[in-house]
Amino acid sequence: MQSRILYNENGHQWIVIGRDPEKDSHVIDTNEYVIVSRGQAMLLDPGGIQIFPQVLAELAKYVRVQDIRVIFASHQDPDISSSLAMWLDLNPSIKTYCSWLWTGFISHFSTGAAIALNPIPDKGMHIKIGDDGAEVEAVPAHYCHSSGNFSLYDPTAGILFSGDIGSALVPSHESSLIVTNFDQHVDYMRGFHLRWMPSTLALRSWTQRVRAIKPRMICPQHGSVFEGDMVGKLLDWLDGLDVGQWADESPTSGLCKAA
Repeated sequence: MQSRILYNENGHQWIVIGRDPEKDSHVIDTNEYVIVSRGQAMLLDPGGIQIFPQVLAELAKYVRVQDIRVIFASHQDPDISSSLAMWLDLNPSIKTYCSWLWTGFISHFSTGAAIALNPIPDKGMHIKIGDDGAEVEAVPAHYCHSSGNFSLYDPTAGILFSGDIGSALVPSHESSLIVTNFDQHVDYMRGFHLRWMPSTLALRSWTQRVRAIKPRMICPQHGSVFEGDMVGKLLDWLDGLDVGQWADESPTSGLCKAA
């Protein structure tokens, strides 16, 4: 898998792990993000069980498993949280957070002992990274793919983890983890969003909230990272997108992500 440091200042880091050229063809590419703050770490959408060994190996280049204090799940899908029990087996002291709506669902990923989940209320909440780390904010993103869904904003780095919003199914020949050609990247995003974003009203509400936050970088769960002027281009594109209705697209348009 690839990994890249997105931010590194004053003991505060953001790392992205993704774009695995050796994954099985039926497995959807996902991005896993790690925030390291004063030596304590937070793992965002830790991934599915199929890629757990690869994510663990790449993560070990930056942080020890015992230093992971928090795991955040943006919603309930297996491609982001089915590995949760494996992480907790390695470090049972990790605090896990997800929407209150999905605590009973994500618990089904347990392989033995019950998974204890900290519920996030609909309005969101602040989450501290361990005892000494910085504080981040769970930002409501309800019905932007999932009815109980959150983005995560880190004011220290100015980075927003957007979950499935802004996601793209990037072809294997595209190796960059950063968006450089927005017009081309739209082709990788359009089908995904038309299929998986059920509400134009909810999407507009999210973009309005994000514009108020003014992140310098937006990091989705699939595809590539938006930084600089690409952030505004993404928000403008989402504001002009009409979702929530069936479009008879071909399977190659990126509509075939598992629910």
